[in-house]
Amino acid sequence: MKILVLADDESKVLYEHFDPEKIRDVDLILACGDLRRNYLDFFASVSRAPVLYVLGNHDHWNKEERIGGCICIEDDIYVYKGVRILGLGGSMRYRQDAVNQYTEQQMEKRIRHLWLKLRRRKGFDILLTHAPAKGLNDMEDLPHQGFACFLELLEKYQPKFFIHGHVHATYGKGFKRKDKYQNTTVINAYDHYIIEYPET
Repeated sequence: MKILVLADDESKVLYEHFDPEKIRDVDLILACGDLRRNYLDFFASVSRAPVLYVLGNHDHWNKEERIGGCICIEDDIYVYKGVRILGLGGSMRYRQDAVNQYTEQQMEKRIRHLWLKLRRRKGFDILLTHAPAKGLNDMEDLPHQGFACFLELLEKYQPKFFIHGHVHATYGKGFKRKDKYQNTTVINAYDHYIIEYPET
Protein backbone atom coordinates (compact mmCIF):
# COMPACT_ATOMS: atom_id res chain seq x y z
CA MET A 1 0.00 0.00 0.00
CA LYS A 2 1.37 3.41 -0.99
CA ILE A 3 0.82 6.13 1.64
CA LEU A 4 1.40 9.84 1.06
CA VAL A 5 2.23 11.67 4.28
CA LEU A 6 2.01 15.46 4.65
CA ALA A 7 2.94 17.93 7.39
CA ASP A 8 3.62 21.57 8.23
CA ASP A 9 4.41 23.14 4.84
CA GLU A 10 2.47 22.88 1.61
CA SER A 11 4.32 20.92 -1.02
CA LYS A 12 5.02 23.05 -4.08
CA VAL A 13 5.72 19.88 -6.07
CA LEU A 14 2.32 18.36 -5.29
CA TYR A 15 0.15 21.46 -4.93
CA GLU A 16 1.36 24.47 -6.90
CA HIS A 17 2.61 22.29 -9.75
CA PHE A 18 -0.09 19.65 -9.47
CA ASP A 19 0.15 16.67 -11.78
CA PRO A 20 -2.38 13.87 -11.15
CA GLU A 21 0.24 11.30 -12.12
CA LYS A 22 2.23 12.13 -8.98
CA ILE A 23 -0.51 10.78 -6.72
CA ARG A 24 -2.23 8.31 -9.06
CA ASP A 25 -0.97 5.23 -7.19
CA VAL A 26 -1.49 6.63 -3.68
CA ASP A 27 -3.85 4.46 -1.60
CA LEU A 28 -4.01 6.58 1.55
CA ILE A 29 -3.10 10.15 2.58
CA LEU A 30 -2.10 10.91 6.17
CA ALA A 31 -1.66 14.52 7.33
CA CYS A 32 0.22 15.41 10.53
CA GLY A 33 -1.13 18.91 11.10
CA ASP A 34 -0.32 22.59 10.56
CA LEU A 35 -1.82 22.50 7.07
CA ARG A 36 -4.56 24.78 5.75
CA ARG A 37 -8.04 23.30 5.45
CA ASN A 38 -8.33 23.98 1.73
CA TYR A 39 -4.96 22.28 1.18
CA LEU A 40 -6.27 19.08 2.78
CA ASP A 41 -9.58 19.43 0.96
CA PHE A 42 -7.68 19.77 -2.32
CA PHE A 43 -6.15 16.32 -1.87
CA ALA A 44 -9.52 14.86 -0.90
CA SER A 45 -10.99 16.22 -4.14
CA VAL A 46 -8.22 15.22 -6.59
CA SER A 47 -7.38 11.79 -5.17
CA ARG A 48 -9.35 8.59 -4.78
CA ALA A 49 -7.43 7.98 -1.53
CA PRO A 50 -9.01 8.85 1.82
CA VAL A 51 -7.39 11.79 3.64
CA LEU A 52 -6.96 11.23 7.39
CA TYR A 53 -5.52 13.97 9.59
CA VAL A 54 -4.59 15.12 13.07
CA LEU A 55 -4.28 18.72 14.22
CA GLY A 56 -1.08 20.68 14.71
CA ASN A 57 -0.32 23.44 17.18
CA HIS A 58 -1.01 26.09 14.52
CA ASP A 59 -4.38 24.65 13.50
CA HIS A 60 -6.88 27.01 15.10
CA TRP A 61 -9.93 24.82 14.86
CA ASN A 62 -11.09 21.77 16.74
CA LYS A 63 -11.65 18.16 15.75
CA GLU A 64 -15.42 18.58 15.50
CA GLU A 65 -15.09 21.03 12.58
CA ARG A 66 -15.19 19.07 9.32
CA ILE A 67 -12.83 19.65 6.41
CA GLY A 68 -14.49 18.72 3.13
CA GLY A 69 -14.01 15.03 2.45
CA CYS A 70 -11.25 14.60 5.04
CA ILE A 71 -11.49 12.52 8.22
CA CYS A 72 -10.15 13.75 11.56
CA ILE A 73 -8.77 10.83 13.60
CA GLU A 74 -7.90 12.75 16.77
CA ASP A 75 -8.15 10.46 19.81
CA ASP A 76 -9.35 7.59 17.65
CA ILE A 77 -8.21 4.46 15.84
CA TYR A 78 -9.24 4.43 12.19
CA VAL A 79 -9.01 1.17 10.28
CA TYR A 80 -8.29 1.29 6.55
CA LYS A 81 -7.91 -1.99 4.66
CA GLY A 82 -6.98 -3.72 7.91
CA VAL A 83 -4.38 -1.10 8.91
CA ARG A 84 -5.10 0.43 12.33
CA ILE A 85 -4.13 4.12 12.55
CA LEU A 86 -4.05 5.89 15.92
CA GLY A 87 -4.29 9.70 15.81
CA LEU A 88 -2.92 12.07 18.48
CA GLY A 89 -2.36 15.64 17.29
CA GLY A 90 -1.01 18.72 19.01
CA SER A 91 2.33 19.75 20.45
CA MET A 92 3.92 20.34 23.83
CA ARG A 93 2.18 23.24 25.60
CA TYR A 94 4.26 26.41 25.44
CA ARG A 95 1.43 28.99 25.60
CA GLN A 96 -1.32 28.79 28.21
CA ASP A 97 -4.07 30.17 25.95
CA ALA A 98 -3.30 28.04 22.89
CA VAL A 99 -5.39 25.28 21.33
CA ASN A 100 -3.93 21.92 20.35
CA GLN A 101 -1.11 22.21 22.87
CA TYR A 102 -0.75 19.78 25.78
CA THR A 103 1.43 19.14 28.79
CA GLU A 104 2.97 15.69 29.11
CA GLN A 105 0.30 14.85 31.71
CA GLN A 106 -2.53 15.99 29.42
CA MET A 107 -1.23 13.84 26.57
CA GLU A 108 -0.91 10.87 28.94
CA LYS A 109 -4.56 11.41 29.92
CA ARG A 110 -5.64 11.43 26.25
CA ILE A 111 -3.86 8.10 25.78
CA ARG A 112 -5.43 6.62 28.93
CA HIS A 113 -8.88 7.50 27.53
CA LEU A 114 -8.07 5.33 24.50
CA TRP A 115 -7.53 2.13 26.50
CA LEU A 116 -10.82 0.54 25.45
CA LYS A 117 -10.29 1.33 21.75
CA LEU A 118 -6.73 0.01 21.98
CA ARG A 119 -7.97 -3.17 23.63
CA ARG A 120 -10.78 -3.71 21.12
CA ARG A 121 -8.48 -3.12 18.14
CA LYS A 122 -5.64 -5.09 19.75
CA GLY A 123 -3.26 -2.16 19.35
CA PHE A 124 -2.44 -0.19 16.22
CA ASP A 125 -0.14 -0.34 13.19
CA ILE A 126 0.54 3.37 12.58
CA LEU A 127 0.87 6.14 15.16
CA LEU A 128 -0.03 9.45 13.48
CA THR A 129 0.89 12.55 15.50
CA HIS A 130 1.92 16.15 15.02
CA ALA A 131 4.70 16.22 17.61
CA PRO A 132 7.61 13.78 17.74
CA ALA A 133 8.46 11.58 20.71
CA LYS A 134 10.77 12.77 23.49
CA GLY A 135 14.41 12.35 22.46
CA LEU A 136 13.44 10.94 19.06
CA ASN A 137 13.95 13.58 16.38
CA ASP A 138 12.63 16.36 18.61
CA MET A 139 14.42 19.57 19.64
CA GLU A 140 15.53 21.03 22.97
CA ASP A 141 13.29 24.12 22.97
CA LEU A 142 9.93 23.59 24.70
CA PRO A 143 7.73 24.22 21.61
CA HIS A 144 9.51 21.42 19.71
CA GLN A 145 10.06 18.90 22.49
CA GLY A 146 8.42 15.54 21.99
CA PHE A 147 6.20 13.52 24.30
CA ALA A 148 7.71 10.76 26.44
CA CYS A 149 4.35 8.96 26.49
CA PHE A 150 4.67 8.38 22.72
CA LEU A 151 7.75 6.26 23.45
CA GLU A 152 5.70 4.19 25.88
CA LEU A 153 3.07 3.63 23.17
CA LEU A 154 5.76 2.51 20.70
CA GLU A 155 7.33 0.16 23.25
CA LYS A 156 4.03 -1.40 24.29
CA TYR A 157 2.36 -1.83 20.87
CA GLN A 158 5.34 -2.02 18.47
CA PRO A 159 3.57 -0.41 15.48
CA LYS A 160 5.12 -0.63 12.02
CA PHE A 161 5.22 3.16 11.60
CA PHE A 162 5.31 6.31 13.71
CA ILE A 163 4.57 9.31 11.48
CA HIS A 164 4.91 12.85 12.83
CA GLY A 165 5.61 16.41 11.72
CA HIS A 166 6.33 19.61 13.68
CA VAL A 167 10.14 19.58 13.23
CA HIS A 168 10.81 21.24 9.88
CA ALA A 169 13.65 20.39 7.52
CA THR A 170 14.35 24.13 7.39
CA TYR A 171 15.23 24.18 11.10
CA GLY A 172 18.75 22.92 10.38
CA LYS A 173 20.99 19.94 10.90
CA GLY A 174 18.78 18.14 13.44
CA PHE A 175 16.20 17.14 10.84
CA LYS A 176 15.81 13.39 10.23
CA ARG A 177 13.37 12.18 7.59
CA LYS A 178 13.59 8.53 8.59
CA ASP A 179 14.64 6.80 11.79
CA LYS A 180 14.07 3.59 13.72
CA TYR A 181 12.87 3.00 17.28
CA GLN A 182 12.94 -0.66 18.26
CA ASN A 183 10.71 -2.31 15.60
CA THR A 184 9.04 0.92 14.49
CA THR A 185 10.04 2.97 11.44
CA VAL A 186 9.82 6.67 12.31
CA ILE A 187 8.98 9.15 9.53
CA ASN A 188 9.03 12.94 9.74
CA ALA A 189 6.33 13.87 7.21
CA TYR A 190 7.50 17.48 6.75
CA ASP A 191 6.26 18.80 3.36
CA HIS A 192 5.54 15.35 1.91
CA TYR A 193 6.92 11.84 1.72
CA ILE A 194 5.77 8.52 0.26
CA ILE A 195 5.96 5.34 2.30
CA GLU A 196 5.29 1.80 1.21
CA TYR A 197 3.23 -0.03 3.79
CA PRO A 198 3.91 -3.77 3.54
CA GLU A 199 1.01 -5.86 2.26
CA THR A 200 -0.04 -8.64 4.62
